[in-house]
Amino acid sequence: MSETDPQTLAEECAKAMFARDRASQNLGMSIESVGPGKAVLTMTITEDMIQGHGSCHGGYLFTLADSAFAFACNSYDRATVASGCSIDYMYGAKEGDRLTATAEEQARGGRTGVYDITLINQDGRKVALFRGRSYEVRGTVRDLAKSL
Repeated sequence: MSETDPQTLAEECAKAMFARDRASQNLGMSIESVGPGKAVLTMTITEDMIQGHGSCHGGYLFTLADSAFAFACNSYDRATVASGCSIDYMYGAKEGDRLTATAEEQARGGRTGVYDITLINQDGRKVALFRGRSYEVRGTVRDLAKSL
């Protein structure tokens, strides 16, 4: 395989992953940008995402953050999964809110990494803070896409 610059590699990995990521697609997520160890995804809160107290169910916020985490930690073409994660909810999201999840690598070494993801709404208000820990498994992101 020829050497690919890190930005192009991250973009190719994101494209390959998103093509088979039915969960993120069906929730209306969009990849705004991706790079080595980072990703920015957006999602609009729909009526179907609202829970009994009138705000977005926390599981959808977690899913958006988790998807941004996945695209960031898989940007090196090393198949990577979550080994653990946590989320702190700061502010409720309402129907029609456009949320942005920004994932940034904090540390990466050996087969593990740590990523912080911040969710904000269209007004710049912090909705949630998520931390994910990653673990590299066997294989590459792009080769997995070819085998499916």
